[in-house]
Amino acid sequence: MKILFSLSLTTALLSGVWAWVADALGLIGWAGFLGCTAYFAYPKDGIKGLAVTAITVASGVAWGLIIIHASLWLKDSPNVIGYLITGVIAFIMCIQAHKSWFAYIPGTFIGACAIFAAQGEWAITIQSLIVGVLFGYSMKQSGLWLSRKLK
Repeated sequence: MKILFSLSLTTALLSGVWAWVADALGLIGWAGFLGCTAYFAYPKDGIKGLAVTAITVASGVAWGLIIIHASLWLKDSPNVIGYLITGVIAFIMCIQAHKSWFAYIPGTFIGACAIFAAQGEWAITIQSLIVGVLFGYSMKQSGLWLSRKLK
């Protein structure tokens, strides 16, 4: 219970800070929360977890942009072509996980979903996701630290 309480407390405090930072810097608040969520959901902690999460969400943004731009280039083609491209890219998003730095498939899909929701605005989406991942790391590390102090 101490760990859950500590993580809940630091997550609550830093979520408020994130909302302020996102507003102050013009970042996308919900995208940052996706970054936080991606870090929390990754099964490994620490710097490697931070790096893998950041790399995979960024790669998802890139793959999502490929889908968006391919769809625009092929807008006069039958819908089935767009569906096939989406399927091929989804396969690549998964198969890239054979490389350890890309081994977090949900992170990749979170990045792709974020860029779809942000309608292709890649620069602000990447910034928001990465700062969110950093906040997720801070939330977890500070919660674990607080839990150790409460013992």
